[in-house]
Amino acid sequence: MIRSATARKFICRAITLSCILLLPLMQTQIQAADDLDAVKAKFIGDYELVSYFQFPASGGDVDMKYIGRLSYDALGNMSGIGMPMDLPARAAQSSQRSTGGFAYWGKVSYDLEKGIVFHHVEGSPLVPQWVGGENIRYFEFTDGLLKLSLKDAEGRVTATLSWRKLE
Repeated sequence: MIRSATARKFICRAITLSCILLLPLMQTQIQAADDLDAVKAKFIGDYELVSYFQFPASGGDVDMKYIGRLSYDALGNMSGIGMPMDLPARAAQSSQRSTGGFAYWGKVSYDLEKGIVFHHVEGSPLVPQWVGGENIRYFEFTDGLLKLSLKDAEGRVTATLSWRKLE
């Protein structure tokens, strides 16, 4: 039991000051959680690939002419698959099995400050060395599209895949 009136006042002031200082921090954490939930909700759905461009270090852009699908679910899973548009025609000209493109699935996590979605690869039949790793994608929702970009070690965008949500 606190016996001194001065000590009681000091403790009351300390508690009040602590509440004043911690309240904005708690609000920031609550806002961050709300923001994360909003971003997760925005990702959920199925998408079709609209365009896939690579950006060589030498400049310009290269249209990869791909088709594909991408899915995110409410449980934090994703899957993506894409292939060159001309793959069926190339396969028809060969008696050998033709492959190309990408296909993988796994869990997702986000870094909202950096605008990153991490694809934690659990399976990838076309690029098995991806399994156990992370495909890092810088995301942006713009013009009704989900744009996922890849960057090199210097932070230069090397490719962007634009996806339209299927409704």
